[in-house]
Amino acid sequence: MYTICNRQTQISFDKADAKLTQKLKLTDPEPQDGGNRKFTRGLSLFDSTMLVVGAMIGSGIFIVPAEMARNIGSAGWLLVAWGIAGALTIAGALCYGELSAMMPRAGGMYVYLREAYSPLWGFLYGWTLFSVIQTGTIAAVAVAFARFSGVLWPRISEDHYLIAPIHISTRYALSLSTAQLLAVGVIALLTLTNTLGLRYGRLIQNVFTVAKTGALFGLIVLGIFLGRNPAAIHFNWSNPWQPHGLNFFASGLNVTTISGLFVALCLSQTGSLFSADSWHNIAFTAGEVKRPERNVTLAMVIGTTVVITLYLVANVAYLLTLSLQDIQHAPADRVGTATLTAIFPGFGATLMAAAIMVSTFGTINALTLTGARVYYAMARQRLFFRFTGELNSAGVPASALWLQGLWAAFLVLPRTYDPATKLWGNLYSSLLEYVISAALIFYVLTVAGVFRLRSKRPDAPRPYRTFGYPLVPALYLVAATSILVVLFAFRPATTWPGLLIVVLGVPVYLVLPRIQNHRGRDVDASSTPGADGTVKDPLGY
Repeated sequence: MYTICNRQTQISFDKADAKLTQKLKLTDPEPQDGGNRKFTRGLSLFDSTMLVVGAMIGSGIFIVPAEMARNIGSAGWLLVAWGIAGALTIAGALCYGELSAMMPRAGGMYVYLREAYSPLWGFLYGWTLFSVIQTGTIAAVAVAFARFSGVLWPRISEDHYLIAPIHISTRYALSLSTAQLLAVGVIALLTLTNTLGLRYGRLIQNVFTVAKTGALFGLIVLGIFLGRNPAAIHFNWSNPWQPHGLNFFASGLNVTTISGLFVALCLSQTGSLFSADSWHNIAFTAGEVKRPERNVTLAMVIGTTVVITLYLVANVAYLLTLSLQDIQHAPADRVGTATLTAIFPGFGATLMAAAIMVSTFGTINALTLTGARVYYAMARQRLFFRFTGELNSAGVPASALWLQGLWAAFLVLPRTYDPATKLWGNLYSSLLEYVISAALIFYVLTVAGVFRLRSKRPDAPRPYRTFGYPLVPALYLVAATSILVVLFAFRPATTWPGLLIVVLGVPVYLVLPRIQNHRGRDVDASSTPGADGTVKDPLGY
């Protein structure tokens, strides 16, 4: 049995867990501090939905269909792959809704994993979020913004160096190009505006999300009604299941076999799920949402449904305008640009560049605003740098925002180098590939947490219960686990390193609380997590 109060929680475990039973006085991750500062609940349902949509729609929908088409090889199965991603995303939102309604506090998945399993699992998610997932995505989207700015202003380029690459090893270097400088500048600007208060971040988010959604909708309308290409329609739809231009995943394995098709659909999810990712970020800001036990869930479900619908129809628009082969071989995988160029040969690329600049700017703002709340919640539990657990006079975690911004800006600077091809890449691109599988593991654990908490805390207040329970979460677990198994089997180079990034958080978890306790006068040394993951002092869980 347990009760949730506004400021403190006391947990009494069942007699079956008597050896672990103890009364724990929990620190709310969002209490007032010594300066009497607290979060302001300034996000309405509309604002929250705009955060969900804004975090999801970036540049992925305009690019990843090319790689997906190469893996799957047919128009029909391409749409099925997007449908699978959509079903997984919406099912995940339905499951997360129960957890967010139970625990409407800043931190989102960090809080859910901590409560369902142990502080260790919550920390490992927060560690991975800060080191790669959130900051790496901010860096990647910021560089995407800069790259498409180069279409309008050619001097902005990754090849136009202010500081030429300085090798730190054979395969890695540091550089500063005009594109990198612009990316760092955008990160700094949006970090600054978000430190001024929630109303500024909310205003930017609403304006740019409405604009980017309108731009994507405009692309869909143009593709369906103006871009209709009879030759492309015949090629794609005369036999929508006929494979063309196949990738091979292993010796002799491609979509011409049932097993090959299954593998192709699973591998294609890395692109579609990444394009639809960050839908749960609104839960990070639950401490600032009005009626969070209701609106966080609604925002996730409404937002994911809107975005997935737009994504599916956008792919239909691509397939009405371009042949599958044109999609597979779009220059630099820019399918959206190829579509608009086919419709407006003279200035389609310019229109698409402007649309993606608007889209990516809004995404960076959404990721910047939401991510810092996780580090704040962790710091309140002495599992992150203590200075990030404070709010400024505007009621936002400014220190957490600046730390996140600094690390994201740093991730823009390293470059990768391939001596064989003499081509330059970006470090964050590799990191993001590595962490996709790790992120999916945390999603699986969180959805499984719905079952665990139903058993562990059956009497907990649940303003919303997962729709279709237990079938919906069970199907999600089966599908997501299947995708994970395929990724580890067929993409080992970019999946196993992701686990290494997560595992590196274990020694940090063991050391950081001791450092914090040693420095903090108000924290007893016994707050260090034990071997079983429990914490036994007022700063525990």
